[in-house]
Amino acid sequence: MDVKKENVTSSSLVRKMKKKDGKHRQRGFTLIELMIVIAILGILAAIAIPQLTWHKQKAYDAAAQSDIKSAYTAAQAYFTDYPAGTLTEGLLNSYGYKSTDNVSVSVSDGTIDGLMLTSTHSRGTLTYTIDSSGTITN
Repeated sequence: MDVKKENVTSSSLVRKMKKKDGKHRQRGFTLIELMIVIAILGILAAIAIPQLTWHKQKAYDAAAQSDIKSAYTAAQAYFTDYPAGTLTEGLLNSYGYKSTDNVSVSVSDGTIDGLMLTSTHSRGTLTYTIDSSGTITN
């Protein structure tokens, strides 16, 4: 009498048991696992978004500060050519000043001794002022 021995492994046994029950388990994530992942992503977003906003604000203010330095350099070039002249915003542009988007520079006093320039970004929080000696304040 020949008895065939069947090689039974644990995975084949599990498959046979599932077939007998008529239930087939599908592989995937459970609802609780998905909810935990979403909660973790929400926490990370709550931490990251305010930091991103703060960095954008700093970049806007840095653009305004950079523009006032450039405007001051253009003003010095103008006063080299016209020491007794009066500076205007239009003259700044003709002496090499290029404005950054959303940054406005205004001339409060356009004389060589009383030069006063002001710069601000439309989305920034700081207003920068530079005087005739080149000192920037905010």
